[in-house]
Amino acid sequence: MSTATTGGQDWSAERIEQLSTQDIEQLRANAERLGEAAVLSLCEQALKARPARKHGERSPRRALARHLISRSKAFQARGVFLAQGGGWSGVRKSDGKVVMALWASAVVSSEGGCSHLLWAPNMKGSRPWSDMAAGKERLEHCKQALKDGGAEGLLVYGELLDGHLAEHKARSVYGVDPELVVHFRVEQRGEEYWAVWGKKAAERPL
Repeated sequence: MSTATTGGQDWSAERIEQLSTQDIEQLRANAERLGEAAVLSLCEQALKARPARKHGERSPRRALARHLISRSKAFQARGVFLAQGGGWSGVRKSDGKVVMALWASAVVSSEGGCSHLLWAPNMKGSRPWSDMAAGKERLEHCKQALKDGGAEGLLVYGELLDGHLAEHKARSVYGVDPELVVHFRVEQRGEEYWAVWGKKAAERPL
């Protein structure tokens, strides 16, 4: 059974499913604020099985949006200036550290740890972004981070658009929390590259 911790409490998928939709959304908002990616992922999974919120109802996620900044500004705060047109990864000149943007709702929690698919090949048109300039740049940065032993990540919050990768096109992008950073290692699984980090060290305040 997968469990995660936030606010000093342990949360499992089964425990979260027993909460009301409003309570799950509040827990999700708290997890985002505290940088608990594992709890965030469990909440996202639980909410996917719930009826959609009625139009006009206020969501804690939207309330959180005012605390977020743009992806380019978040990278600049980490000493990285993205290429024109905006990318999803870059290299800090001061120390050569790779910094990547990670879509928050794509974080997968399992056995107390977290993972996130960074790059996968475009098989039969399934991931056209991988063949675009930003996707090719991400691949090179994955290879560099794998060699360097790790990278830093910035969590991007928003709503996915069905049938599209978040890096290519999203329904909406709320922004990045500039006060949180993910420290992860990169694993190569076949032709795919994954970010992997442990629960306790997932995100650390700057």
